[in-house]
Amino acid sequence: MQKKKYELTKEKKVIGTTTLYRIKAKISFRDVAKGELGGFIEAEKNLSQENDAMVYGDAMVYGNARVSGDAMVYGDAWVYGNARVSGNARVSGNAWVYGDAMVYGDAWVYGNAMVYGKIKLQSILCSRFNFEFDWQIKLWNKLEKKFEAELKKKQIKIKGVVKWTPKHL
Repeated sequence: MQKKKYELTKEKKVIGTTTLYRIKAKISFRDVAKGELGGFIEAEKNLSQENDAMVYGDAMVYGNARVSGDAMVYGDAWVYGNARVSGNARVSGNAWVYGDAMVYGDAWVYGNAMVYGKIKLQSILCSRFNFEFDWQIKLWNKLEKKFEAELKKKQIKIKGVVKWTPKHL
C-alpha cells in the first residue's frame, strides 16, 4: 500500500453547506515539500493520493469532483460537482470547472474561464471564455487554426501567450 501524500488539517472553509479542509503534505513530491500546506478539499475522494496531483494555495475541490494523475489546481480556482481534472491538466487563477466537465491531457484552464456541463477539454488553453458544449470547443479549435494560418501567412512573430478573442464567441 502506498504511503499517503497528504492529510486534511483542522483549517476549514465553508462554502454554503459544504465544509472544506486545507491539506498538508505528509511527504515531499513534485514541487511540494513535506509539511507544506495546500488548497482545500471536502474529502480524500477529491484528490488522489497517487501520482503528483495537487491542490495548491486557496484553490478548492469539492462535491464529487476529483483531481488525479499529475493534474494541478491552484490560485483561487474551483473544481466541483462531478468534474474531473486529470493527466497533466492545470486549472488556475479564478477559473471554475464544474458540472460533468472533464479537463485532461495537457489542457490549461486559467484566468476567469468557466468550463462546465458535459464538456471534455483535452488540449485547449482558455483564459476568458466559458465552454459548456462540445461544439464550442470544435469552433474554437477551428478558429484557432485559422488564426495560426493567418499569423504564418503574415510572418508575425509573437513571444509569450497569444490572447485572441473571436468576436462571435
